[in-house]
Amino acid sequence: MNRIFNVTGDCKPKLHYMVDLSSRLAQMQEYVDAGAYFTVNRARQYGKTTMLRAFREYLKGSYYVVSMDFQVQMSTAKFRSEHLFCAAFAKAFVRILQGQAADGVRLPEEMRQAVERLSAAANLPQELDFVELFLHCSSICGKADLPLVLMIDETDQAAGYPVFLDFLSQLRGYYIDRDETPTFQSVILAGVYDIKNLKRKVLHRGDVPEEGSRNSPWNISVDFKVDMSFTPQDIEGMLTEYDKDYGVGMDAADMSQKIYAHTSGYPYLVSRLCKLMDEEIAGSAGFPEKKDAWTDSGFLEADRMLIGEKNTLFESMVNKLYDFPELRDVVYSMLFTGREWPYNALDPAVGTAAMFGFVKNEGGVVAIANRIFENVFYNLFLTTAENQNTDIYKAALRDKNQFIYAGHLNMELLLQKFVEHFDELYGDQPESFKEV
Repeated sequence: MNRIFNVTGDCKPKLHYMVDLSSRLAQMQEYVDAGAYFTVNRARQYGKTTMLRAFREYLKGSYYVVSMDFQVQMSTAKFRSEHLFCAAFAKAFVRILQGQAADGVRLPEEMRQAVERLSAAANLPQELDFVELFLHCSSICGKADLPLVLMIDETDQAAGYPVFLDFLSQLRGYYIDRDETPTFQSVILAGVYDIKNLKRKVLHRGDVPEEGSRNSPWNISVDFKVDMSFTPQDIEGMLTEYDKDYGVGMDAADMSQKIYAHTSGYPYLVSRLCKLMDEEIAGSAGFPEKKDAWTDSGFLEADRMLIGEKNTLFESMVNKLYDFPELRDVVYSMLFTGREWPYNALDPAVGTAAMFGFVKNEGGVVAIANRIFENVFYNLFLTTAENQNTDIYKAALRDKNQFIYAGHLNMELLLQKFVEHFDELYGDQPESFKEV
């Protein structure tokens, strides 16, 4: 069975074409070896789950890894009280460690007994609170023959619930006392929102007091600087594997550069373009064979299809623009008014845009993250009702057809009209044009 390009869920090496993650996993282990607690905050469909699952396998033999997914193991109801949360967390924690034992990992007897004590406590949820939960976890860490690493994916599931902030406070307290009390070697949290934004969501619910409420319980976290975007070399390696299977004879280095130029290495966009060329372009009119799809014209057709399609990533982007009006203002002003925003991560609007992966820091100035996003945003703003009712939009619509001839842009006429318009605006200026 041949592998495919995957854009849903995590990537699995035996099923999907993937970039080589080994250098990134080695960098991540340096954080764990140093005892760091950190967060992997990346935009939607940026490969977080794939990375964490690969990292879990990478650490086997050196650490006990308790890898949780809050979407899978913690329903919304479990965040509504301390006792429900602690019981659900404890049951998942026990199940994961006992599952490792079932896979042939022999737990030391004292550690196994400590795990069983936590299991018994989890069956009495009305008695299990954070103090008891962390005493049990500390006991397990102290009895283990290898350090424990706690990884939690989809922490956004906890957004808006004060009980999760209490959980983070307990982790922080044990981290501070780690020289005296056994605890986790490392804790890794993964999601779109960083912990400061999680706390801001709690504030919006009115569940905690304003005074001092913006102080994060996760200020022990170190900066996670591993670049999870794909480089042209990463993409080339993935395409080379594909070419070995299908023998399309593509220029993998050139194609990877084209894909990178349009995506800036955003993992979902890279895989989606490849999937479109492989499964949609190949065999279509004008591209009868797979080798025909992996050409310049095939790539441009895939790019056009991607920009025009409705997918989960683009839908999420649109929702975020309306959920965060300040974010919409940043993107709109950059595209249509030419405003230049200094890249200041402390600016809430810029920080939010960066968190969602909409923008990047380009020489100290905010820039749209990639060409595809730029086109998606342009299309969105130009077709929204409020923009269609503006005079400038109506004028542009009236004038549009004069620049299109036989399906192609009439560049000569376009330049002529530019000169006329420029002369109309600046022709009476006393100074000559100065190039700077």
